[in-house]
Amino acid sequence: MTAGAGLVATLQAACPELRGRLTADQPLAPYTWFRVGGPADALFVPADEDDLAAFLKALPAEVPVTVLGLASNTLVRDGGIDGVVIRLTGRAFADVNVEGHGRLRVGAGLSDKRLAAAALQAGIGGLEFYHGIPGAVGGALRMNAGANGTETVDRLVEARGVDRAGKRITLSNADMGFSYRTSTADPELIFVEALFQGEAADRGAIEAAMSDVQEHRERAQPIREKTGGSTFKNPTGGKAWQLIDAAGCRGLAVGGAMVSEMHCNFLINTGEATALDLERLGETVRARVLASSGTKLDWEIKRIGRFKPGEPVEPFLGDESAQKADA
Repeated sequence: MTAGAGLVATLQAACPELRGRLTADQPLAPYTWFRVGGPADALFVPADEDDLAAFLKALPAEVPVTVLGLASNTLVRDGGIDGVVIRLTGRAFADVNVEGHGRLRVGAGLSDKRLAAAALQAGIGGLEFYHGIPGAVGGALRMNAGANGTETVDRLVEARGVDRAGKRITLSNADMGFSYRTSTADPELIFVEALFQGEAADRGAIEAAMSDVQEHRERAQPIREKTGGSTFKNPTGGKAWQLIDAAGCRGLAVGGAMVSEMHCNFLINTGEATALDLERLGETVRARVLASSGTKLDWEIKRIGRFKPGEPVEPFLGDESAQKADA
């Protein structure tokens, strides 16, 4: 019996009334935009919020939990993930309710693009920027996702989640502790719902703004590739892509991973990349930018899980195996 199978057996015994899907040794690469990464020891897809709360209440405190949304900005390492990975999918976590006065209450499993579409349908403006963010609402809450000059902090009223004890918690905008691409909310809190504030607007104007967002993405970003979105946070007063370009990293490659020629703050799986290739490439870029400009770029992509034995990646890696993709 594998460690994952043993964990699943233990969890099923601890919570026999679960209604969601609990599976052992589940490959995670198919769920990620990069299409790389190892398996979860156990993967739990709860049936609804009550099922999630019951599971967390029964879960032994020593078992680690990782929440995986649409994984558009997540790199799962090749060794997989310890403990339980939780995914909030299905209608129970993607509800949309219009509450009037420009307010929209949605499930955390709803994609950002569908959030923008729901706002359009309701004639609510101010949420168009979500049309260009390739993630889910839960991830947007966790990292204060934003685009085109607007961030989640500008539109969120409150968020609700379930903690490790299975207790429901509601946080106000101020409680979230938002700053650039991050939040100070308890990292163990699993968001299940969010309330957003927009304003009444003409549907034609909203649709035009959403079209502008989409056209910009298609023109400037490699959205048709296996990528994880913006790799590094913009440093104060600067643009990460400009520093990467100036360091000569456009088109740089490690194994099957490459810095995008279209937008060099995007890493691409060209077809056969491993998570190791992608992380080594990212750290090589950081090293070259540090040497070139003195700026330490911070990862925006979340790197989670364990390395395979003997394959760790050290920060700011000076990797001689990196080369121009066309060399």
